[in-house]
Amino acid sequence: MSLLGRDFHSSLDDGSKSLLERNSNVTAENVHPAEEASGLSRMQTLIHLLKCNIGTGLLGLPLAMKNAGLLVGPISLLGIGVLTVHCMVILLNCAHHLSQRWQKTFVNYGEAMMYSLETCPNAWLRTHSAWGRYTVSFLLITTQLGFCSVYFMFMADNLQQMVEEAHMTSNNCQPRKFLVLAPILDIRFYMLTILPFLMLLVFIQNLKLLSIFSSLANITTLGSMALIFEYIVQEIPDPSNLPLMASWKTFLLFFGTAIFTFEGVGMVLPLKNQMRDPQQFPFVLYLGMSLVITLYICLGTLGYMKFGSSTQASITLNLPNCWLYQSVKLLYSIGIFFTYALQFHVPADIILPFAVSQVSERWTLFVDLSVRIALVCLTCVSAILIPRLDLVISFVGSVSSSALALIIPPLLELITFYPEDMSCVTIAKDIMISILGLLGCVFGTYQALYELIQPIGHSVANATGEMDLTQVSTHTPQGMPFLVWDCFGGLLYL
Repeated sequence: MSLLGRDFHSSLDDGSKSLLERNSNVTAENVHPAEEASGLSRMQTLIHLLKCNIGTGLLGLPLAMKNAGLLVGPISLLGIGVLTVHCMVILLNCAHHLSQRWQKTFVNYGEAMMYSLETCPNAWLRTHSAWGRYTVSFLLITTQLGFCSVYFMFMADNLQQMVEEAHMTSNNCQPRKFLVLAPILDIRFYMLTILPFLMLLVFIQNLKLLSIFSSLANITTLGSMALIFEYIVQEIPDPSNLPLMASWKTFLLFFGTAIFTFEGVGMVLPLKNQMRDPQQFPFVLYLGMSLVITLYICLGTLGYMKFGSSTQASITLNLPNCWLYQSVKLLYSIGIFFTYALQFHVPADIILPFAVSQVSERWTLFVDLSVRIALVCLTCVSAILIPRLDLVISFVGSVSSSALALIIPPLLELITFYPEDMSCVTIAKDIMISILGLLGCVFGTYQALYELIQPIGHSVANATGEMDLTQVSTHTPQGMPFLVWDCFGGLLYL
């Protein structure tokens, strides 16, 4: 193998370890199998599993329900959740089987793909087995950078709304109507304002210090979710006028958003490896994912029933314009800000070892910091070029998350167990799940890209339905343009 191949292969090892470290809040010295360390308890593992699956995608589920329909949405989300959990179990079984076959103490996602290809009947696949690992690592990199780009848009959307409505914020928490505002600053300005702070944040490489930020993010997120639920369960309008089924075009956007929310498929193997009693992990997985799916369905359905056709890309943008709920946006944005550094560690720790291995030791620090800055700028530029929160969530979910969560695990099971006389039912089931994931990936990506290239007015009509102009306040300063918040946190001329 060439020097380039060895270095890149080594970088994948380091990236996989960083993935484990990030989700168990341990240092590099402690990244060992559970039997060599104290390990995580069932409760600790459950908390980490919940952390892995609760992010910005959760806040976009009310709009996803609108894109699917009041009846089709919850049923489809439940189905996608069940399939995702089943694929997690497949991944666990394959990794356990391969670790025994290769006498390894721990096999991560990429290694499982590589080892399974090395023993498959096809000679070409055996020769190119390393590319299975590279593919999984590439998908992890693109998915995590996609998450980071979404975080940029989420923070900028909420910051813009808080700043531009500050002079109208009161203590009276009345339901939000469409607000007519003169533009103060473009949404991209807020992204650039956040950029230097995130650059400084990603310079932190001490995982113990990052774990403190992670705990702070957990507290702010928990408090924000409690206040959001407290609001949306009050005075829910009659849902009889909401469609039970939306058009197939918007349903494709729902698929991408739904898959995006299940962010933890790559975490199940590291978490199992860190458990004090790994045999208990299936129980923790089923319990944790049951709670996650229940939370998703409740927030998505109740949020859509509460806001109806006015549902925006993030439910925080629908909250009343009062100090209490402005604090919710602030708290959740702070949580997402610190979570950015944790998500950033996955692509950074896969890419950085390869990058620094190409230069002399005196340039190591410079290259390390430069790559970190470049990756942060990449996520910022992506957000600036496509400042459409819901469509980017759907796009990232359709492209990368669907491959990691639905397409690869069934194929991995076929490759791993096919030589051992799999039943026809299992083969048919795996093929059907992979085809379903592939169709969702292709058509979901197409629809997200199609919506992204449409004029804003056209996309808003597709995403949010007809706008009720009777709800729009017309109290604008004399001579000011007549504008209204669109579903992406931007402003539209009327």
